[in-house]
Amino acid sequence: MVVASEIGKGSTFTLYLPRVTGDTPQQISSEDAPPLDGRGMSVLVVEDNIEVGRFATDALTELGYGTTLVENATHALEELAAGADRYDVVFTDVVMPGMTGIELAQEIRRYHADLPVVLTSGYSQTLSETGSDGFELLQKPYSMEQLSRTLHKVARWRRMKRTAATRAS
Repeated sequence: MVVASEIGKGSTFTLYLPRVTGDTPQQISSEDAPPLDGRGMSVLVVEDNIEVGRFATDALTELGYGTTLVENATHALEELAAGADRYDVVFTDVVMPGMTGIELAQEIRRYHADLPVVLTSGYSQTLSETGSDGFELLQKPYSMEQLSRTLHKVARWRRMKRTAATRAS
């Protein structure tokens, strides 16, 4: 890299990159891949910002997911008490009034250990102070492709765990 600078005229940065010859295969990142079909999967979405929650549930519904939206951790725990088996995964915001998403995830782990939880947050400072406590984390803003792939990843883990338990018994 070469930098040339003159007072009152500005600076020029020149960056030299190696030339690539021949055909190079193009790789498709998982973020560019189409979202996975959500048919047969049910997601409990916990989001205190109703607009963000509706965006997530509408997009998931378009992808075939069954969704239930609740606005806080208390309502999420009530929903799970009425039947946690109805859900394949819980998708929760981290920063919420009252009980945080991480505290909710810990409660879910305590009472419904095999129910996966995906956390989401746009506040990296909150997570840098507290960490995600081993839960899957999806940073805001996220694409529907990222959300869909993350939900499938954790739900697949749950299915594999249940299959192993069934085989063992």
